[in-house]
Amino acid sequence: MGIRLGDNQYGKAEVRLVHVARDTAVHRVKDVSVTSQLRGDLDAVHTAGDNSHCLATDTQKNTVYALARENGGVGAVEDFALLLARHFVGAHDYIHGARQEIHEYSWERIATAEGPHDHSFVRSGTETRTTVVTKDGDREWVVSGIEGLTVLKSTGSEFHGFPRTPYTTLAETTDRILATDVKARWRYIGTDVDWDAAYASVRALMLESFATTHSLALQQTLYGMGTAVLEARPEIAEVRFSMPNKHHFLVDLSPFGLDNPGEVFVAADRPYGKIEAAVERDDAPAPGRAWESVPGFV
Repeated sequence: MGIRLGDNQYGKAEVRLVHVARDTAVHRVKDVSVTSQLRGDLDAVHTAGDNSHCLATDTQKNTVYALARENGGVGAVEDFALLLARHFVGAHDYIHGARQEIHEYSWERIATAEGPHDHSFVRSGTETRTTVVTKDGDREWVVSGIEGLTVLKSTGSEFHGFPRTPYTTLAETTDRILATDVKARWRYIGTDVDWDAAYASVRALMLESFATTHSLALQQTLYGMGTAVLEARPEIAEVRFSMPNKHHFLVDLSPFGLDNPGEVFVAADRPYGKIEAAVERDDAPAPGRAWESVPGFV
């Protein structure tokens, strides 16, 4: 029986970097977590413990900090991930490919009586911007996304017409709360993109579609959100979603002599429905290695 080394990559995970831009009296904060992974001529380190081609993960961590300083900050996370990937592949002939994943945590200026404060900030919820840049030789792919975008609509959602079996207890409804935490990733066509503008647009399109779609199922809402993005953003090939159905159940107040005309609900945290799908442009280029190491459905 022959044994050989399969696909592999290695690097430093979750390098926390906070960059403060101090070029004006109004400071700007960029808070990110970077995971760097490299591929290349690495057989010997696995099979013989030969580290001559093993760029230390600590070196990868230090490179993140150094390039942030040399670059004058992080900028759009997609640009910084591309900068890192190109550096690692270009500077070391034994490194042939790179995967750089960045999560960005948002901060907002604290409002004061005089207006937004120059150098004091508050975290803006759990919403996180993400990107995964994959480089293989000269080829590059960018998959960006959003996590923790929590949305709710108090009406405009129905769910009925589903199969009834001996185990079905769920009542049909023509008016329910629809809530979810949007986790989405989208694959760009090429790298000549205004990343910040595209991200803001995709986020706004998803929110508007969620709000304005009269939903007959969370699946329908998901598809509408993806369709809205692809119709408006030709630089995006596909959008993949993972969205839990955050159930809200009407509380029976009759034991207390009270009615409940759709006002008092219990928010159940588990179990929950989990809806996942991709919405794709039918003429998009092949994804190559874009999704190869993106964990989970998205």
